Amino acid sequence: MAFLLYRLGSFAFRRRWWVISAWLAIMLAVGGAAVAFSGTLTNNFTIPGTESQRISDRLRDELPEAVGGTGTVVFATDDGSAFSTEQRDDVQSALAEIADLDGIRGVVDPFDVADQVAAGTEELEAGRAELEASDEQLTAGEQQLTQGQADLDAQRRQFDQARDQLPPQRATATERRLTEGQAQLDASRTELEAGREQLESGRTELDLAQRQLEATSGVSLLSEDGSTGVASVQFEQQINGVSPELREAVQETAAEAESSGITVDYSKEIVEDVSGIVGATEAVGLAVAAVVLILMLGTLIAAGLPLLMAVIGVGVGVGLTFALSGIIEMNSISPVLALMLGLAVGIDYSLFIVNRHRTQLLHGMELQESIARATGTAGNAVLFAGITVIVALAALAVPGLPFLTVMGLSAAGTVAVSVLVALTLTPALLALMGRRVVSKRRWARAAGPRHSAAAPVAADGGTSLADERAAMGAGWGGLVTRKPVLTVLAGVVLLGVIAVPAAQLRVGLPDGGTEPADSTAFQAYSTIGDRFGAGTNGPLIVVGSLPETADEAEQTALRLDVNDLLLEVPDVAASVPAAVSEDGRTAIFQVIPEEGPASETTESLVRDLRASTDRFEEETGVAIAVTGQTAANIDVSAKLMEALPVYLGIVVGLSLILLLLVFRSILVPIIATAGFLLSLLASFGATVAIYQWGWLGDVFGVTNPGPILSFLPIILIGVLFGLAMDYQMFLVSGMREAFVHGDDPKAAVRIGFSHGARVVTAAAIIMVSVFAGFVFSHLAMVRPIGFGLAFGVLLDAFVVRMTLVPAAMYLLGKHAWWLPGWLQRILPDVDVEGAKLLGREGGTQD
Repeated sequence: MAFLLYRLGSFAFRRRWWVISAWLAIMLAVGGAAVAFSGTLTNNFTIPGTESQRISDRLRDELPEAVGGTGTVVFATDDGSAFSTEQRDDVQSALAEIADLDGIRGVVDPFDVADQVAAGTEELEAGRAELEASDEQLTAGEQQLTQGQADLDAQRRQFDQARDQLPPQRATATERRLTEGQAQLDASRTELEAGREQLESGRTELDLAQRQLEATSGVSLLSEDGSTGVASVQFEQQINGVSPELREAVQETAAEAESSGITVDYSKEIVEDVSGIVGATEAVGLAVAAVVLILMLGTLIAAGLPLLMAVIGVGVGVGLTFALSGIIEMNSISPVLALMLGLAVGIDYSLFIVNRHRTQLLHGMELQESIARATGTAGNAVLFAGITVIVALAALAVPGLPFLTVMGLSAAGTVAVSVLVALTLTPALLALMGRRVVSKRRWARAAGPRHSAAAPVAADGGTSLADERAAMGAGWGGLVTRKPVLTVLAGVVLLGVIAVPAAQLRVGLPDGGTEPADSTAFQAYSTIGDRFGAGTNGPLIVVGSLPETADEAEQTALRLDVNDLLLEVPDVAASVPAAVSEDGRTAIFQVIPEEGPASETTESLVRDLRASTDRFEEETGVAIAVTGQTAANIDVSAKLMEALPVYLGIVVGLSLILLLLVFRSILVPIIATAGFLLSLLASFGATVAIYQWGWLGDVFGVTNPGPILSFLPIILIGVLFGLAMDYQMFLVSGMREAFVHGDDPKAAVRIGFSHGARVVTAAAIIMVSVFAGFVFSHLAMVRPIGFGLAFGVLLDAFVVRMTLVPAAMYLLGKHAWWLPGWLQRILPDVDVEGAKLLGREGGTQD
C-alpha cells in the first residue's frame, strides 16, 4: 500500500491543478445537492419493535387524532397575581389564532378547561338538588299512597261487614267504587315505582358524572392561585415532522399576549430548532487548533493547510449528509457528530503528512520526492488509522438501531472523505506551496551542522543524534520509563479513581430540564414542575383494549374503573381518561407520574404498569399498554444499553485483531486494548460526575443534572476506539521500527516515542480543542458528547498512549514483541509506517 500511496502523492504533485479542480467540482456538486435535496432534521430516536413504538403505530390506525405531536405554551402573569379579565381575553385570543394555523389539530385552552370543570360542578350540584327534590316528592307521594291504601282498606272492611245489609244496587255501586279506587292506587303505585327507578337511574348517572368530573379535574391546567396557565398545542404531524416555520408561527402568535403583562414560555418541542449545527462556541475550538498549528509549524501558510483540508473534508462529508436527509430520516446529532469527527481527524491527518514533508525537506530531500514519500509513509499510517475509525463508526450499524446506524454511517462517510482529502488534495496543495511550507527561520536553522543533508532521517524525520538522546532517557519518554512500575500503577490508579462514578451510569434522552437555564424551554419546564408537579412535564399514555359493552354508560363506567386502578399504582400522581375510539374498543388514559420524565421512579412506574396488565385484565377485562414520548425515551435507552455489551465486544475484538496485524505481537494489542478500556471508563466516570451528579455544573452549564444521553456511551466507545488506535499506531509503530532495525528493546521504546510524541501531542491538543468547542453548544444534547470525547481523547492520548503504554512496553522489554512462530508465518505483513518504502532508494519498487 505504501508504494501505491507513493505513486498517488507523485501523481498529485504532477497533476496538482487537475486534483484541485476535481475537488472544487466535488464541493460545488455536493453543495448544490445539499441545497436542493436536504430535508428537515429531527430529534426522533424511536426504535421499531419497542412496546411504545408498537402501540404508537397501533394508535395511528385506531385513534389517529391522538398521535399528533404536542407542545406546551406556558402563560404566567408578570406580578404573580391571578389573570385579569383583559389578560384572560388576550390569552384566549392568541390560542384561538394558533388553533386556526395550518398544521394545528387543536389547542387545549386552560381557561376553557377550568370553566368546563366549574360548569360541570354546577350542573352536578343542580342535578343533585333536583334529584333530592324529586326524592322528596316521591317520598311524599309514597306516604300519600300508603295513607290512601290504608283508607281504602278500611272502607273495604266496612263494606264487607255491611254488604248483606245494603240494597243490591248500592252494594254493587260501592263495590265498583272501591275497585276503581284500588285501580287508581295501583296506577299511582306503578307511577311512583317508575319514578323511583328513574330517580335511582338519575343517581347512577349523577354518580358516574361525578366520577368523570373528579377524574377530569385530576390534571389541572390552571394553577390554584390563577396566575399560571398551561395550553397544550397539538400538531397534525408527529413533533419531529413539524416545520420550523410552523413552530415560529406558534411562538409569534402566543407572544401577542405579552403586551398585557404576561410572560410566555414554550416547551422544548415548540422552540427546538435543529436546523443549525454550528454555533459560536465551536469556532473557539478551531481557533485553539489554529494556534497550536502555528506554534508547531511556524508559518501561517503551513498552519492554514490542515485547517483548510479539515474544512473541505467536513464541507463535503456533512454536505452529503444533508443531501441524503431528504430521503432518509436523519436526527440532528448525525451531522453534528460528522462535523466533530471530520474537523478533528481532518486536521490531524493532514498534519501528519505536512509534518513528514517538512522534516524531509529540511533534511535535503527534493520537493516532489518529499511529497510522494510523505504520502507513502505518513499517508499510509493515515489511511490505516482512518480505516480504523471508519470501521469503528460503521460498526454502530451492528446493533440494528436505525437512528444509530444513520449516525454511524454519516460520521464514517465524513471521515472517509477526510482521508481522501488528506491523501490527494494535501499533496497537490503542498506542490503549490513549494518550499514556503517551511519558515525562513527554520530553513536557517536547518543549514547548521546538526541538520545537514547528510544526516540520516528517522521515520518521522528525526536524526541519529535525537535517537541517541532519546535512548539515554531524555524528555517525557525517558521520564515515564525510568520508574515504569510506579508509572503504570499511578496511571491505572488515576484512571480508576476517575472511573468510579461510571458504576452509577444512568441513561435517558434529553427533556426541557437539560436546556440552558436562561432558555424559554427550561423556564417552561421549571414553571410546570413548580406549579403543577414534576410529572406533568412527562405524562405517560396508557392504552386500554376494551371489551364490547352494552351501552355508552357501561363503557364509561369501565373506563373509570380502569382509571381508578391506575390511580392505585404507586408513583402515579393523577390519571385522566383522555379519549376513546369510535368503535369503543380502544381507550387512552393520560397518567401523570409523581416525578419528572428522567427520574428513576418514572422508569420504575413504566415497568410497573407493564407488569400490571394481567391484574387489570383480571379485574376489569381491559389489557393495558404504555406509550408516549416519556415511555419511548425509556424504551430507547433500555434498548441501547442492551446493545452496548455487544458493540463493546465487537470493538474490543476488532482492536485485538487489528493491532495483532499491525504490530505482530501478542502483548502490544492487549496493552493497547486495556488502556482503551481504562480511558473509556474514566471518560464515562467524568461525564457521569458532571452531567448526572451535577459536579462543576456551574462551569459546564448543567442546570438540572439527570441521566446521560442514552446513545452517548455507544458513541464514545466507537469514536474513542478509533482515535485511540490512531495514536497507538503513530507512537508504537515508531517503537517497532526502531526495534526491527536493531535497537535494544528498551531503547527502541524511547526512540520510537521521541519520533512520534511531538506530532501526536499537537494532534491530541487539536482534537481535544475541536471537541471541547462543542461542550457549550447551542444544542443541549451535543454538550455531553463534546465533553465525553474531549476528556476521553485527553486521557487516552496523554495518560494512556504517552504514559502507560511506553512504561508498560519498557517494562516488558523484548517480551513485548513476542509472537509464536506459527502465527508469525500466517499473519500478513502490514507495513503501516511504510518502513519498506523508506528502505528503497527514491521510494521506487525493485
